[in-house]
Amino acid sequence: MRIPHNERVSSDITADGPERKCILSGEHASRDSLVRLAISPDGLVLPDVLARAPGRGAWIGVSREALEKALSNGKLKGALARAFKGAPLSIPEDLGQRIEQALVRTLTDRLGIELRAGNMLLGTEKIAAGARAGAVTFLAHASDAGSDGPNKLAQAWRVGEMAEGTGLKGAILPLDRAALSVALGRDNVVHLALTDAAAAERVGGVLARLLHFLGRESDEAAGPQGPAANDDFDTKGE
Repeated sequence: MRIPHNERVSSDITADGPERKCILSGEHASRDSLVRLAISPDGLVLPDVLARAPGRGAWIGVSREALEKALSNGKLKGALARAFKGAPLSIPEDLGQRIEQALVRTLTDRLGIELRAGNMLLGTEKIAAGARAGAVTFLAHASDAGSDGPNKLAQAWRVGEMAEGTGLKGAILPLDRAALSVALGRDNVVHLALTDAAAAERVGGVLARLLHFLGRESDEAAGPQGPAANDDFDTKGE
């Protein structure tokens, strides 16, 4: 995308990287926690979830529901006009859907990268064995996985981490088994696990941003070794 003005580099640096301000809520957060919007040469506002488009951008950190409310009442239009310094803008009515699709694609792309890098276990037996051996750093399941398989794998994970009796469990992804299977190029993918701590952080960050946009957050802790996260999202730290 070509943007009419260059974006100023922020001097606000946190432990998680540069901070940005949500144009709707006014709250500050690391750029990896927000979604960047950019405009095309003809003024169309589009998601730039990888924050790679040149020039000025606008950042949002609200849920899809809040975004669509701001779109309908004109608040988003005004905030974008200020962020882009009065440049001609066209806001698509399906902007929320476009952002969600872009975030889902970012998650599936990341999962594919970790699989090709050898950081992922697939198949119930392989995951259970890895979990009991203490090799699993992240556990996740398709949205239509049911409860039996996830519960058994979570128990194996707790055994491997000597965390029995705790709330350590896996993530329920906002993807069904069909979507996971397509993303990973395998048949009937229902469960997956990561065996590398850095990979778990990479996937966990992308997943957390998507779940935040979907409004699926909780203040509960992920588990005895995991970071504060939502109900559906646990990782094992080192």
